[in-house]
Amino acid sequence: MTARPNKSRPALRRGKNPALVSPSRSAAFAILRRVEEEGAFASVLLAASDEEMRAEDRSLCYELVMGCLRWQLWLDSLIEHYASRSAPGLDAPVRRALRLGLYQLRFLTRIPASAVVNESVNLAYAARVRSAAPFINAVLRRAVREPDYNPATLIADPLARISIETSHPSWLIERWVNAFGLETAKAFARANNEAPPVAFRLTGGQPAKQVLEQLRTEGATLTPSRIAPEAWRIEGASAQLRQLLRQGGVYIQDEASQLVAYVLDAQSGERVLDACAAPGSKTTHIASLTPDLQMLVAGDVHAHRLRVVREAAERLSINIVRFALYDATARLPFAAETFDRVLVDAPCTGTGTLRRNPEIRWRISPSDVAFLSARQQQILNNAARTIAIGGRLVYSTCSIEPEENEAVVAAFLEANNDFMPVRFSAPAILQNEQGTTARTWPQRDGTDGFFIAAFERRK
Repeated sequence: MTARPNKSRPALRRGKNPALVSPSRSAAFAILRRVEEEGAFASVLLAASDEEMRAEDRSLCYELVMGCLRWQLWLDSLIEHYASRSAPGLDAPVRRALRLGLYQLRFLTRIPASAVVNESVNLAYAARVRSAAPFINAVLRRAVREPDYNPATLIADPLARISIETSHPSWLIERWVNAFGLETAKAFARANNEAPPVAFRLTGGQPAKQVLEQLRTEGATLTPSRIAPEAWRIEGASAQLRQLLRQGGVYIQDEASQLVAYVLDAQSGERVLDACAAPGSKTTHIASLTPDLQMLVAGDVHAHRLRVVREAAERLSINIVRFALYDATARLPFAAETFDRVLVDAPCTGTGTLRRNPEIRWRISPSDVAFLSARQQQILNNAARTIAIGGRLVYSTCSIEPEENEAVVAAFLEANNDFMPVRFSAPAILQNEQGTTARTWPQRDGTDGFFIAAFERRK
């Protein structure tokens, strides 16, 4: 975690020219501002900036943004040591410039310290906090002189130490230790700071053999998924993958997320509802697996998010989806027993996706878990009303929190005695003893943290 000092680094000089800030660092600084001040998601902003930068600048920008967000608490602890000031008390642009500088000094040691310090100082000029430039310069110069300082080593309390070591809020560490034990909580928190593998599925828009050969020809390493059928992990050939994505030949989707459509197991001629459909990954997957459904409805509470689902379907030339705008926490606008299969991929805290969305850890609070658990129960109960006798209801989240998963399942079964848990096919390591729920973990499975449960209406 702590980088070794680079002995070959040249002497440091203070920068004064904002024009000398590289495109990658300038873009990273701007994205981090929007994440912090506007509540934007870094992954969305990074994807939107892909075509604006050269490959090497794009790669560095991605590394800087995700690294600063993942290691934010640890970096702020460094700031407080080197600056002898509270990190929250600093002006936001100054704090961001210091995080960027310290991340590079500690994790990207091939970059000369002089370049790191100069560009971090120049970010202050660009952000119009000129008076902070000497301060930023002094803090980063001290960081270069003391390259081995680790704020976690001085903490006696084990949970507080894990919090700093893994850069997670202490309340999250405490709840994970209580729910899963110390070792699982530590392993999970550490995995959240690693870059996730890229996974995709073939869409049928182009012959599968042709797509895979194109990627391999461009130098990609392809590995079949051990989690979801017909899913692939890929390393390399990022430009070719982006081209295939634009052409509709592949769909980027985590393996655990892909497993959900297989658990739903829609059959030809059936009527299917994706009750919380945005952004459309599962809707389009269901349609791709079973293109001869009688009906496939995608619903969501927000018109702009439903528009994203529609655009995803159009991009993949899927024309069997109907769209419905509604609030799933209220009675759904469908008659009882309308659907043979219903998927509730419920709104959740997203704690299973912290590798991809590290900013979530800084936004959620304990009250969010309780609020979302109650909301999930409402949605699941409302969706159940639309299931025909003999039909299947699947509940999934990308959260690891028991209150959003097992507790929701238990409450649902207690309130709906006409539903029973049902076994489904999935790798045994993922499932409970009864085979009626599944969990995935980043540290064990290399996927997002997902929870899936299946029910059948018996009467």
